[in-house]
Amino acid sequence: MDHFVAGTSPVAILAQTTPGALFTSDDAFGLDTVANTLYVRGFNQTQLGATLDGIPMGGQGFHNWNGLGVDQAEIQENISSLTLSQGAGALDTPSAQTLGGAMTFASSDPTDHAGGRLSQLFGSNHGFRTFARVDSGILNPTGTKFYASFARTAQDLWKGYGDQSELQANAKIVQPVGEHGKITALFDYSNFSQYNYLSVTKNMWQRLGQDSIYLKPNYALAKQYAYYAQNGGVPANYAGILSNDEISDFAYDGTQIQRNYLSALTGDFELAPGITSKTIAYAHISNGDYAGTNPSLISPDSQVPMVLEVGHPDTRRLGVVQSFDIQAGSRNDIKTGVWYENNRFQYPMMMYQDGVNYPHASLSDFTNGTTWWRDAFNTNTFQFYLQDTYKVLKNLTVTAGFRSLVQSTHGGTKEDNSSSLSDWGVYYSHPVNGALTAANAFLPHVNVDYRFLEHHEIYVDVAENMRAYDYGAQSSSGSAWSHIGTSKVSAQSVFDASKSVLRPERTWNYVIGYRFNSQYFSGSVDYYHTDYFNRLAAISSGPVNNTYNAYLNVGRETVNGADVLGTIRPITGLAITNSFSWNDARYQQDSLPYAGSTISIKGKQQVYYPKYMYKADVTYTWKKATVNFNTNYVGSRYMTYTNDEKIPAYWSSTLTASYDFGRIGFAENMKATFGVTNLFNQNYIGGVYGAASVSGDDNANLFVAAPRQYFGSVAAQF
Repeated sequence: MDHFVAGTSPVAILAQTTPGALFTSDDAFGLDTVANTLYVRGFNQTQLGATLDGIPMGGQGFHNWNGLGVDQAEIQENISSLTLSQGAGALDTPSAQTLGGAMTFASSDPTDHAGGRLSQLFGSNHGFRTFARVDSGILNPTGTKFYASFARTAQDLWKGYGDQSELQANAKIVQPVGEHGKITALFDYSNFSQYNYLSVTKNMWQRLGQDSIYLKPNYALAKQYAYYAQNGGVPANYAGILSNDEISDFAYDGTQIQRNYLSALTGDFELAPGITSKTIAYAHISNGDYAGTNPSLISPDSQVPMVLEVGHPDTRRLGVVQSFDIQAGSRNDIKTGVWYENNRFQYPMMMYQDGVNYPHASLSDFTNGTTWWRDAFNTNTFQFYLQDTYKVLKNLTVTAGFRSLVQSTHGGTKEDNSSSLSDWGVYYSHPVNGALTAANAFLPHVNVDYRFLEHHEIYVDVAENMRAYDYGAQSSSGSAWSHIGTSKVSAQSVFDASKSVLRPERTWNYVIGYRFNSQYFSGSVDYYHTDYFNRLAAISSGPVNNTYNAYLNVGRETVNGADVLGTIRPITGLAITNSFSWNDARYQQDSLPYAGSTISIKGKQQVYYPKYMYKADVTYTWKKATVNFNTNYVGSRYMTYTNDEKIPAYWSSTLTASYDFGRIGFAENMKATFGVTNLFNQNYIGGVYGAASVSGDDNANLFVAAPRQYFGSVAAQF
C-alpha cells in the first residue's frame, strides 16, 4: 500500500498487484462506489466474500443492501494486511455471497508507545487528503491501549460540475485479559458525499469523447433535453450522432450521500491448552440519499419535464461470529464455528419538484417530498462450518471440511402510491411482496498442500459454494423482487410463478497450482476450472405479444483459466514482478428466453471480464528513496451476451516516488511522496455498473476513467 497514492482504495491496490483480479473506476482514488467494478476470475464484487477483522462485510458493490465497502469502513493507513484468495474463500469466511474468492482485511492494533501520525496530500482538480492518528500507548498495568484517527479526502470532479468528499473516523481499543485473552472494541464511521459522473453508451464515448457530463449548472439545457426525452427527437446538433435514448441520459445531475457506522466487540481467549475461542459481536448502520434527475417525470406544479428522484435507503445489520480452534494432538487442527446475522433494510423512493426557473438542491434540502413507493426487507442468515487440517507428513497437509448455509429473506413493497400520482407522469413501479430461502446443508471444501524439496510447493483445492438471493429496490434490476412484470403482467404474478422454480446460484471451483520461493525469485502458476450452475439474470420473458420482465435461472457457465506470476530480486532493493492471466469463461445456455422468443448464447464469452490481462510492478529502494512503477493491460471486454459489442482493451499505469528524510526536529520518519495516476493519459472505459444488454449498444452503463492526475503528500510520525 505504501507504493500507491495515499487514500487509494485497498481493493484497487489488491487488483493492480494480483493476477486474475480487475478493478476499474472513474476517479483516481477508486472511491466512487457507483463506478467501481471489481472482478476476480470472472466473479464480481457482489459474488466474493469479504471480512474486516473477521467482521462480515457482505457485498462490496454500489447500493449495498447487505454489507459495507471496506474503503468506506477502514482508513487506508489503519489497514495492516490485505489478502485475496482468487479460487474459493475459506470455510470460516462468514459470507452468503461467495461464489468465487474472498478478500480478508485486518486493521492495525494500537501501538505500545504513545505517538501519532500525520499526512497531508494535495493533487489535481483541487484534490486534498488529511490523515491524523493518535495512539495512547499502554495506559495501565493491565495493558489498556487505544487509537483514534481521522481522514478527509476531497477532490473536484475531473469533468463537469461538483466534487466528491469523504469523511472517515476510526477508533480501536485493546484490553488484555490476563495472559490468555484480550477484548477489542472497534468503531468506524464514514460520510461519503459526491456528485456522480455520467454513465455513457459506447457510442456516446466514441462520438463525443471522454468529457460527456451531467448538464448542471445549465438548467435551461437540462429542461430542453428532458423535453426531447418525453416527446422524441434529438437536438439538431446531435442529429445522426446520438439517439433519443442517449439524449435522455444527459440528465441535470446525479448525486449520493452515504453514512456508515460500524462497531464491533471481539473477544479472543485461550480456553485451555490448544483450544482458543474468538467471539465477534457487530452492528452496522448505513443510510443515505441516492439522488438523480428523472427526465421521464413531470413536476406537477411547474409542469417542468423533470423531477428529482431520491432513494433514502436505511440498513441495520446485527450479527455474531463464534469460532473455535482446537489443536488435537500433533497432527490435527480442527476449526469450527457459527455465524448469525439479521439485516433490516428499507428503501423509500421520494420525488421532489423542480421549479420553472430554479432547479432542486442536489445534496441537501430533501424536504417536502412525495412518496412514490417504499420497500422493506428482513433477512436472517445462519452459517456453520467444520474443518480439520491433518498433517499427513511433515511437508504434506490435507484440509477437509464443509459449511452449511441458510438465508431467508421476506419483504418487498410496503407502500405504492402510483395510482394517485398520475399528474407526476409516473409509470409502472413493479410492486411485489414475498419470501425466498436459499439453503444448503453440505458445501464441501478439500485442500491438499505438498511442500517438496526446499523451495517448492504444489497445492490442489476443490470447493462448492452457494450464493443466497439478492434483494433490492423494486425499480432496480438484478434480483427476484426487482423490476419484474409490466403494467399488463403484474410483478406479483411473475414473482409467485418463478418462486417455485428459482434455485440459488452454485459453483464448483477446482484449482491446481505450483509455487516456488527463494531469495532471488518467487513464482507461481495455477490452473483453475469453475462450473457455474443456476446463473440468475434479469430477462425478457413471455409470448411475443405480451413480453414482461422476469428474473430466472438462465443456465450454466463454464470457466477455464490460468494465472502466472514471477518476481525477481536481482539486487538488494529491486523487485520486478510480472503476471499474466488467461480466462475463458463461456455461457452454456442454448435456449435463453428473450423478447417473446429464444436465443442461443452457448459458447459466448462472459460479459465485462477480459480474456487476457497482464500486470507489471517494479519497485526500487535505494537508501531512503523508493520508486514504484505499476502498469496493467486489460484486454477487451464483451458488453453484451451475444458478444456483438465490446469495450476496447487499454493500458493503465501509475508512478510513485518517495523519500524518507528520517527525523526532523520532533517529527520522525518525515516522508515526501509524489504520484502520477494514468501516467500515459489513456482514454479508456473504466467502471461498469448495471446489467449487460443481450445485444446492441443501448445501455448507458459505462464510465470513462480519470485522465492523468498528479498527487503529492508529506507524512510524519511523532
